[in-house]
Amino acid sequence: MDLLLVLFGIIILLILILKKVNPMLALLIVAVVTGLMLGLPVQHVMTSVSKGIGSTMGDMVMVLALGAMVGKLAEDSGAAKKIVFVLIRTFGIKNIQWAVLLTGILVGIPLFYNAGFVVLIPLVFTIASAAKLPKLYVGIPMAAALSVTHGFLPPHPGPVALASIFHADIGRTLVYGLIISIPVAIIAGVFFPKAIIKLPAGKREQQKIDLQGEENLPSALKSFIIALSPIFFIVVGTVGILMTTNPAVQHILTFIANPTVALTMAIIITIFIQHIPMQKAMDSCVEGVKSIAMIILIIAAGGAFKQILVDSGIGDQVKVLTAGLHISPLVLGWLIAALLRVTLGSATVAALTASGMVIPFITAGASPELMVLAVGAGSLMFSHVNDTGFWMFKEYFNLSLKETFKTWTVMETLVSVMGLLGVIILNQFV
Repeated sequence: MDLLLVLFGIIILLILILKKVNPMLALLIVAVVTGLMLGLPVQHVMTSVSKGIGSTMGDMVMVLALGAMVGKLAEDSGAAKKIVFVLIRTFGIKNIQWAVLLTGILVGIPLFYNAGFVVLIPLVFTIASAAKLPKLYVGIPMAAALSVTHGFLPPHPGPVALASIFHADIGRTLVYGLIISIPVAIIAGVFFPKAIIKLPAGKREQQKIDLQGEENLPSALKSFIIALSPIFFIVVGTVGILMTTNPAVQHILTFIANPTVALTMAIIITIFIQHIPMQKAMDSCVEGVKSIAMIILIIAAGGAFKQILVDSGIGDQVKVLTAGLHISPLVLGWLIAALLRVTLGSATVAALTASGMVIPFITAGASPELMVLAVGAGSLMFSHVNDTGFWMFKEYFNLSLKETFKTWTVMETLVSVMGLLGVIILNQFV
């Protein structure tokens, strides 16, 4: 009966989202209504809402804010564009998809999905025009790369929020996410467009592309340092901890691997090597945080809904009902997130809602880092007309609904399914 009430709450959430109610307000309303329907006392409902917001945000607020600052500094300094020029020139036309794919991953790490898309889309069109290639042939690798970084790699909001909820180590989540993301991005971003888009004869013989506008951009070395320094600190710290038994060294590496520390150092390094005037740098940082303010509020409201589900015991009921089905917790987490994604549209909302139902599986022995990635993969499943990303892709590439389903929706589904397969395979070794 309680599961039916939760289902009814999700239906209310769907109706509110379809009515264009802000997702933050929709989640908050549904959290309170669902808690009351499940029989929680009014005061308990509000206590759960406050607890959910506090426990979900916690240290994550600083990670999200600092990540947004790094991304905005990379964008405003021209580092993101410089990386594009360097990789395109290095790979050439023959391997243009690989260049765009790698660009999307590198640019997508410090930039959130929408910002990365807006930054890269003009360059994608420029490349396609100069090389006389179909826009989708160049654009799908970019979209696939941004999707995998959005779904699997901190410091993006979804993975960071899930890591906080599941008490997963962000460094390990990032390392595991990188292992899964690269092959998934290659399949969805290179092999998939090659299979569905036929190039005009003779295009592969061209080797050079003339891109204009590199003046006043930072050097290649500075650009890569700006974009990758936070990832470098987190990965080096996390891997280093596993490779040494010296307590003093482990303490230092643990400090370096802390996402808040890594991102703070990245900001300092960016300002220093670019010689950015402090006022200008701080203005960029403020704008970066403003751009994700609503995302932070949505995650906070999602945390409230999650806590209502936890305090009502729904997760334990799901665990009992699935005990005889012999379904891996990782698969179950992916499946619940996927169903919510198809229903609700928002990947972040789907992931946060699913987390409240599968938390008990973490205490039962499931890897919290892999659960983050499984739920993240499920949250990317079958993007369609209720997802803003679907319409963004459709309008920028001037596609029909049918064409968008055949390209964007299939690509997102590939990322989701291949991500789950990657999690299952990785689970055999960790």
